[in-house]
Amino acid sequence: MANHHPHQHSPAHSLQGKKLFWSVLLNIFITVAQLIGGFLANSLSLLTDALHNFSDVLSLLISWFAHKLTHKPATAKRTFGYQRAEIVAAFINASSLLIIAFFLFKEAIERFSGNETVQAGWIILLGLLSILINGISVLLLSKDAKNSLNIHSAYLHLFTDMMTSVAVVIGGLVIYFWNWYWVDPLLTIIIAIYLIFNSWKVLSDALKILMLFTPAEVDLEMIKALVLQFPEIKNLHHLHVWALNDTQTHLEAHLSFAKNFTLAESNSICSSIESALKNHFSIQHITLQAEYKPDCRDELISH
Repeated sequence: MANHHPHQHSPAHSLQGKKLFWSVLLNIFITVAQLIGGFLANSLSLLTDALHNFSDVLSLLISWFAHKLTHKPATAKRTFGYQRAEIVAAFINASSLLIIAFFLFKEAIERFSGNETVQAGWIILLGLLSILINGISVLLLSKDAKNSLNIHSAYLHLFTDMMTSVAVVIGGLVIYFWNWYWVDPLLTIIIAIYLIFNSWKVLSDALKILMLFTPAEVDLEMIKALVLQFPEIKNLHHLHVWALNDTQTHLEAHLSFAKNFTLAESNSICSSIESALKNHFSIQHITLQAEYKPDCRDELISH
């Protein structure tokens, strides 16, 4: 017994795409400005911020493209459409953040061995510009980031970069007033650690969905207990619960009936069980297979 729900696409999806597009344009501008300023100021932290902004551009482009793909209709060759495109984008974005963080950490350690002069004026000016532009992008995506892992990963890039720029400005002020040039690589290390900490959860969540792991909020034993409350059911087996993406959870299971019901009777029982599961758990798509096997083994998880 299969349950199908057509996917409705509201104007909100189009609005999300436009917000991502404007965020891309804003970050291209600040990336170019910070690259030029970083070389002029001889500032690793400013170049770090520029590199992170460039990763923002790439991540936003990936997120925007994945967002477009996700809302393309399903076909006979792709029966789920591109429902996981945004999860793949989130995984790529989080992975890129980790790679960038380790690269920055290495560069900052090497920079500690020298005592390079840094032009604090450029650092402060471009850091403030980056805070302004990334702040606008963060505001554009903040609402949608709560409901989409893909947009959340892009939002995380932008929010982290805004905080990076705050640190860069503080470092620029310290260098300007006290000439503590070692603050520049120190800030880079702090930024790198912050990137690792914040990107790991997005990477982990995306990987769990791609690997078809049971969602953390779903308890299989509770599902079994609910189903076995129906006297017509002898046991529940071949139970699988997985997330198609960050908004849709699927369940499939075999139901072993206590006696040989008619097709109409078994359909009615399955419908009741499906309704109970939807009311108690956050599961959108449920497929139940009715069986009558008196010698069926009681194995909850089976292949």
